[in-house]
Amino acid sequence: MRVTYFGHSCFLIEVPGARLVFDPLLSENPHGAVDPVRVPCDFVLCSHAHEDHICDALNLARLHQATIVAPYELAGHFAVQGAATLDLMPGGGVDFPWGRIQMTPAIHSSALELPNGENRAMGVASGYLIRAGGRSLYHAGDTALFGDMALIGRHGLDLALLPIGDRYTMGPADALEALKLLRPRLTVPMHYNTFAPIRTDPQSFATCAAAAGHAVRVLQAGHSLDL
Repeated sequence: MRVTYFGHSCFLIEVPGARLVFDPLLSENPHGAVDPVRVPCDFVLCSHAHEDHICDALNLARLHQATIVAPYELAGHFAVQGAATLDLMPGGGVDFPWGRIQMTPAIHSSALELPNGENRAMGVASGYLIRAGGRSLYHAGDTALFGDMALIGRHGLDLALLPIGDRYTMGPADALEALKLLRPRLTVPMHYNTFAPIRTDPQSFATCAAAAGHAVRVLQAGHSLDL
């Protein structure tokens, strides 16, 4: 499993048989714009409807004949625009020859931010649990800390991707508590330093996590790791 970080909450996960993009903020990513043409994929997983998590979903689907995976209402929004979609709700999942996609709960809102300033509700926010090639990965989406993270990690996690930016998601202190519940082998922080309200020091988080016995690796935008 190869994991490439594009900044904010956007990742490319490559496993034998599939390429998955999470929360596709590419062309307008403040951490470094990336042309969606350069990110071939089979699935585009959107955790919720906020623009910084769906920015390039339709482009990726159209460019690469990819399937958009999203909570039910958001999947329907993309489907009426011609995209191939897979709609899920928290707790549900689908098995593929290469592995499994399962949707998890997240504590956050989910609304389309329309040009007229309206916010249109789009169901629930979510995270994702991926099992493929003998590895397990949890992308938490935008979320607060919640106790059922212990259930998400109950079968073991190789990698957790956790928000640490505070203000709109859990901050570093609560992310450390999340590590106690999830118990992943490795964690990569996300959703920080994209905008002024979510500025934080990921290295400080990594240091505090290490002192508590948790392995954290801070990835720079454009960098990858292999599991």
